[in-house]
Amino acid sequence: MKRKIIPCLLALALMASLAPSVLAAVPPTGGPHASPTEWVAWGKEEQGSGAKSCQSAGLSAADFATTCYPTSVTRSEDGVQIRKVYDLGPDEDPAGIPRSDFEQEGFHYTLTDLLKQEAPEREERFHTETVTLDSKSKDMESVLALLPAQREFTTEDGLTGVLSLKLDTVNVEVAGYGSSTRQVSATRSYPNLSGQDTSYIPKEITDNGRTLELASIDWQTDNTANEDGYAVADRYTAIATYTGSATSSYVKGYVVTADYSGTVSKIALNKVRYVAIFEGTPLNPVEPEPIPEPSDEVQEPAAPVQFHWAYVLAPLGVIAAAGAGVGVALFLKKRGEGDDGADENNNDE
Repeated sequence: MKRKIIPCLLALALMASLAPSVLAAVPPTGGPHASPTEWVAWGKEEQGSGAKSCQSAGLSAADFATTCYPTSVTRSEDGVQIRKVYDLGPDEDPAGIPRSDFEQEGFHYTLTDLLKQEAPEREERFHTETVTLDSKSKDMESVLALLPAQREFTTEDGLTGVLSLKLDTVNVEVAGYGSSTRQVSATRSYPNLSGQDTSYIPKEITDNGRTLELASIDWQTDNTANEDGYAVADRYTAIATYTGSATSSYVKGYVVTADYSGTVSKIALNKVRYVAIFEGTPLNPVEPEPIPEPSDEVQEPAAPVQFHWAYVLAPLGVIAAAGAGVGVALFLKKRGEGDDGADENNNDE
């Protein structure tokens, strides 16, 4: 019986020695600190227009290319409102303005209004306009009468302005030449001819450089004789008429050119301004469980995992008691064996 008790006591001591390391490492339930993985990152806004990214929003590359980007972004001091300003051209579609919710600096923002404002622009530049006029005379006084000192012009792209005449640019040139043909005639007298014979008359003559041809002859009697009571002419004068054509050139007219210079301008609605207004609500981040305040007696900071000395000391007491029991059992065994030997010796005597 004594031999069975001793192994049991030794096994009990071994189990007690292993228990402190297991029990001391068990964290207490409902401790004051939460796991670091319970914290949630928040307060981030996507760069650019503040809308979701192309990938997160499920947009294609073509959709992302049409996205409009703000020219300015303002945020109220309390953070509850953000205004994004978009200046779009006439060919830009306002449908590309992001309208998705987003989070930024502890607020969740939602689009509440989209305002449209016309943004007129004044375009102005220096312009020179050249005018061309027809004139019948090249006299400068007559030419300037055709050119006012100032004129209003409108350019091809719609800019208007009052321009002033530049006198040093006035130029007069011949517009062209024309020609005209007229009939001319000349007469020649051939006296003292013996008869009315046209062979005595030239068929062509030259007059002022022009060649004229014989057109007609008028015969006149220069001298007469009385024969048998009749007057007979014996001398004649031929009056020949020659005709022809003459061609002359003349100036058809004059072309006047002059420059007018000055400033032209226009007001155009080339831009449309859109203001996207986002209202924000504060976010509620995941907070750790509240840490209980330590008592007045213990002021040590709490640790995520506590080491409990009670779980160590209790097994050590069991080990000590078991060791004492083993020692007592051994002592009693030795003593019993000594008593038995003494009895045997007494019996032998």
